[in-house]
Amino acid sequence: MAIAQAMCTSFKKELMLATHNFATNGNAFKLALFAEGSGGKSSTTATLGAATTAFVTTGEVASSGTYATGGGALTKVAPNTSGTTAFTDFADLSFTTATITAMGALIYNDTNSNKSVCVLDFSTNKTSTSGTFTIQFPTADASNAIIRIA
Repeated sequence: MAIAQAMCTSFKKELMLATHNFATNGNAFKLALFAEGSGGKSSTTATLGAATTAFVTTGEVASSGTYATGGGALTKVAPNTSGTTAFTDFADLSFTTATITAMGALIYNDTNSNKSVCVLDFSTNKTSTSGTFTIQFPTADASNAIIRIA
């Protein structure tokens, strides 16, 4: 599989270097959608996983409706803690009037050289046809938030 769910290894190191700021007035983050096989802008398949260090357009889905190259801006949920777990999350993100087939996504730091944060593997193709393609994030808590450090 060319898209593998992971918190990017470079992101883990960059946290120690204070590269990423998830505060509400901190860095801007985006989510880009990727295809496996022929669903991307070209016939090149996306290869995303723990080794991904930055956003690239290889394998990104074609622009459609409100989805444009580079994806969409994420609205952050303020970082929090519960017990010994720190976490943050994002508000759901939708692309309207879009025809998209995506197998996964990359969250990346748009403010800081497009450095990768994490890869989301949808497990199967998710599709919209001239409709709304929505990324629904889990509950922002220590057990479910999209970014958790225990």
